[in-house]
Amino acid sequence: MVSPFDLAGQVALVVGAAAGGLGERAARTVAEAGATVVTADLDPTDVHHTADVTDEAAVDALVARVLADHGRLDVLVNAAGLMLRKPYDETTLEEFERVVRVNLTGTWLLDRAAGRVMAAAGSGRIVNLTTVYAERVGPVPESAYYASKAGVANVTRALAAELGPHGVSVNCLAPGVFYPTKMTAPLGADPERLDWFAKRTMLGRLGDPDTDLAGPLLLLASPAASYVTGQVVYVDGGWSAW
Repeated sequence: MVSPFDLAGQVALVVGAAAGGLGERAARTVAEAGATVVTADLDPTDVHHTADVTDEAAVDALVARVLADHGRLDVLVNAAGLMLRKPYDETTLEEFERVVRVNLTGTWLLDRAAGRVMAAAGSGRIVNLTTVYAERVGPVPESAYYASKAGVANVTRALAAELGPHGVSVNCLAPGVFYPTKMTAPLGADPERLDWFAKRTMLGRLGDPDTDLAGPLLLLASPAASYVTGQVVYVDGGWSAW
């Protein structure tokens, strides 16, 4: 019996996959499930392609390249993201718009490009990454990040509605605080805040980047979740349930 989590023969594009982030772990997860994995990031280190998710032409070219090289695109994992920890009254308009453009507009551009290919094929799975802050805020001042990630959750729902009739699922993972990653590494200088984050969860600990995201990601990226779409799945140790 073939496992519903088996991705053998499938092609997955993981964007935001540079070393040290959750995207790198995502690429490893889908590869271990048998998929042929193509990685991309703005940082060219340890990825197959360099791509700026805010550049429409670059995004379209990336997806076209995957299709040309492999003949298909079955899974998109969209982990590209930018965080700005800065009080609202010190945040410039340019900074705010940059965060929104990377996190939200970039997600939409990638989903659109991949969605067109998948819809034409009649199947596919898109997994976007938002955050536990998709519908709430935290103790760190980062209004641009909160706004952009809330948008990712709702654009996921919107595209799920449009792509569903074409056999394409669009879902969203909402991680809590995973430590350490490239994005959360600066929190290491504030152990009291890290302890607060851990105690804020029902499980009393932070997320482990190497183990805690793999299962939920594989579920949404595989045939196991063929009847799941338009969902935001919180992987946060119970943070969002308080």
